[in-house]
Amino acid sequence: MAEKHTVWSDAHLDFKDWKADLESQYPDKTEDELISLMYETNSDYLSDERINLDVQLPRKIIVIADIGRWNGRVSGYKVVDSGNIKDCLYSECDMNEWFVDEKGDFRCDAYHHDGTNHYLYRTFKDNATDEQIDRLKNKIYNGTATRNDITRVTDRLGNEIGKVYGWEFSKKKPKELVR
Repeated sequence: MAEKHTVWSDAHLDFKDWKADLESQYPDKTEDELISLMYETNSDYLSDERINLDVQLPRKIIVIADIGRWNGRVSGYKVVDSGNIKDCLYSECDMNEWFVDEKGDFRCDAYHHDGTNHYLYRTFKDNATDEQIDRLKNKIYNGTATRNDITRVTDRLGNEIGKVYGWEFSKKKPKELVR
C-alpha cells in the first residue's frame, strides 16, 4: 500500500476510536450525543488545519479534478487564485480526506452521492508562461493531460505541507544509465 500522510479526514471516522475519550470527558452524555460530539470535534480539527496550512505561495494553485458523476467520470480543473494552501481545504462533498501521497502530491478524495472525486493540488512554476498554463488547462479539460504535462508546468505542494508537519518526501529518483 502506498504511503500517505493524512492532513484531515472525516471519511473513516470510527466511534470505537473516540468512545473512551469522549465518555471520560462527557460521562452523562448518551451514545448519540457522543457521536455528534465526535463529528463536531473532528470538524473543529479541520479549522485547525486551515490555520496550520496558512501558507502563502508565490503563484496560484491549480486543482486538477477527476470527478465521479452519475453518468461517468469527467476531468476538470479549478484555480485557487489566492495561492494559499489553506484555501484548498474546502469542499461541498459529504466526506473528504486531504492527504499528501508518496510522491509529495497534495490530494483529496471527496465522497458524494454520485461517487468519488479525486483532486490533485499543484502550484504553477515561477517560470511557467501563460501559454503553457493555458495549454495545460486545455489538456485537463479535454482529458488528455499526462503526468509529464502536469509536472512540466506545476510543482507539488507536499514539500510546503511537509515543512508544517515535519514530513519529508523523496526527490525524483535519478534515471539509471542503460548500458
